[in-house]
Amino acid sequence: MYTLALFYPQGHQAHRQPGHPEQPQRVEAIREAFLASGQWEEFHHLDALPLSGDELAHVHAPGYLARLEKAAQNGAPMDLDTYTTPHSWQLALNAAGGGASTAEAVWDGDFRRGLALTRPPGHHATAQRAMGFCLLNNIAFAADYLLRHKSAQRVAIVDLDLHHGNGTQDIFWKRDDVFYLSTHQYPYYPGTGALHETGAGAGEMTTANFPLPPRSGDKAFAAIMEDAILPLLDRYQPEMILVSYGYDTHWRDPLGHLQLSAQGYADLITHLADWADTNCGGRIALFLEGGYDLRAAEACTGGVVAALTGREFTDPLGTAPHPESDGWEAVLEEAKRIWGLDTGH
Repeated sequence: MYTLALFYPQGHQAHRQPGHPEQPQRVEAIREAFLASGQWEEFHHLDALPLSGDELAHVHAPGYLARLEKAAQNGAPMDLDTYTTPHSWQLALNAAGGGASTAEAVWDGDFRRGLALTRPPGHHATAQRAMGFCLLNNIAFAADYLLRHKSAQRVAIVDLDLHHGNGTQDIFWKRDDVFYLSTHQYPYYPGTGALHETGAGAGEMTTANFPLPPRSGDKAFAAIMEDAILPLLDRYQPEMILVSYGYDTHWRDPLGHLQLSAQGYADLITHLADWADTNCGGRIALFLEGGYDLRAAEACTGGVVAALTGREFTDPLGTAPHPESDGWEAVLEEAKRIWGLDTGH
């Protein structure tokens, strides 16, 4: 049985706004489920790495960082969707440092898998702005940390959140040392992530998007994983996989309509973990992004932890009550054409 390193964001409850969907209960439901199952004590709990101003400036523009810190001092919103409190700056630093700590622990071989309950979330935060509930781009810090402080030369980020991680894409758009792959509901917030968005300059063809129509479901995700994501990982050969883990793809989520089940999510992570075992020493770590139904949080996290640790999993919520659409098939075929992929993996 693999040992899993866990980052839990101590004090994150101070980042909250009444009535907002991005609430502390999103993480606390996961924690309570771990405690109830006895798993909480099995994990190795990590502390956040301290991130200097120089570290932060490798991912976000200094002007943006100054604006964010000042806004948080006053508890001012960054936009209509993205709030701060007087505690949010330090908590955002803690989440980013916790993500980097998780990536480092797995890269160094201290632990085979990692799970970072990064809150505030991060994948919408661009180099220049906060948006979509996100303040600092946690997974981008983790990837950049590996590339600058470790011996990593190629990292893959697989984004399985309901929404496109426009911030992560933006940060690595012109870089060839990070391959960003995203499945997401489309068209939907933030409106980015079309098939033709594949990177630019040195980063050309190191961004792969799979924009899915509503009601795509388990079959769609399984086909895209097996026929596109895994072959692209084969081609790029990353030395570690980082996953933006958003359980808002689950069929119970109030903000989305992708109809993935917890078992479907577990299957996706099993594929990625198996690929990592074969190709990059088992190095894979997950970073929490979105997800707004608490029962889905418990079920999906139970599934992905089972996948990371090789345990059996029984989905307590089952499959979506509505039939899946087949609109995703055209998306997959066009993606395979763009990327020059064979019809099967």
